[in-house]
Amino acid sequence: MTVERAKPRRQMHSLPMTMQRDLHAALERHKQEALNALISEQVIHTLGEPASLLKVSVRPLWADVYRVNVFVGPDAVSARIANSFFLNVDGDGKIAASTPRITRPY
Repeated sequence: MTVERAKPRRQMHSLPMTMQRDLHAALERHKQEALNALISEQVIHTLGEPASLLKVSVRPLWADVYRVNVFVGPDAVSARIANSFFLNVDGDGKIAASTPRITRPY
């Protein structure tokens, strides 16, 4: 007769619903921030970098449409929008279309 030892079972505890929602919201925020950074990099790569670049603002509007503003100036108080675009972005975050067309002035 052999004695088998029972392996301790790991008990599966599910997260409370509020924690699941918070975790999901944090994950979605992270994904949106990463997508915004990717779009911003593509715009600056295509546009060139303005001399006094302060910030590139990427705002999702709907579906795969974004508004991108390129802010320049010596500081935030005197910042102005040097370039502004409406972008259509594909599922991978690549710019599919731009209005107006992004040209390289810098």
